Formats: sequence, C-alpha cells, structure tokens
Amino acid sequence: MPLSLDEFKRAEIRIGTVRSAESVPETDKLLRLEVDFGDDTPRQILSGIAEYVDPKDLVGRQFPFITNLEPRIIRGLVSNGMLLAVGEGETFALLSPTRPVSPGSRIR
Repeated sequence: MPLSLDEFKRAEIRIGTVRSAESVPETDKLLRLEVDFGDDTPRQILSGIAEYVDPKDLVGRQFPFITNLEPRIIRGLVSNGMLLAVGEGETFALLSPTRPVSPGSRIR
C-alpha cells in the first residue's frame, strides 16, 4: 500500500550520536544504545543489529533514527526510537551522514 507524502512527513527522522552501546544480556540480536539528540537527556534505543556490528564501533558515530515512535518495551527495557539501517547478512550497512552534524538535526 503506497504511503502518502503527508503520512511520510509524520515520521520524525533525526541524527543522533551514539554515546554508549552494549549487548542486551541473554539475547543474540539486541544492542542497547544511549543516543544524544541534542536534548538534556540521551535516549535509550534498542536495536536488533548485534549480529552485524561490534557495539564499541558505534560509540561516537552518528546515525539516523526515527524519534517519534511510541515507546516499546523489549526484554523489559524501554526503547524510545528506531535506528535506520539497510540490508541483512552480507548486505547489512549502517546509514550515516558524510560529515558530522549537530545531534538532533532533522532529515527533511
């Protein structure tokens, strides 16, 4: 089903800087990220990318996140957003700005 432009505009996509990243205990896929969006408090975001990346390689890097999703509880932890990535297996890749931008910058 096609998505209207108005529906797409409702998604708030912002660049966040990963401040910390760690594996979620007793899971093979989940990472717990603390992400700075230029607000007072970093957001906790859970992402199912552990099989593709080493958490320490994410710290300090910037990525796009959908930031206006309803919070979701996963394995007892609250996730306040979604990391955007592409592919799986050998084709998995993280998306990232080509140069540093201010945390919280909106993608338009």
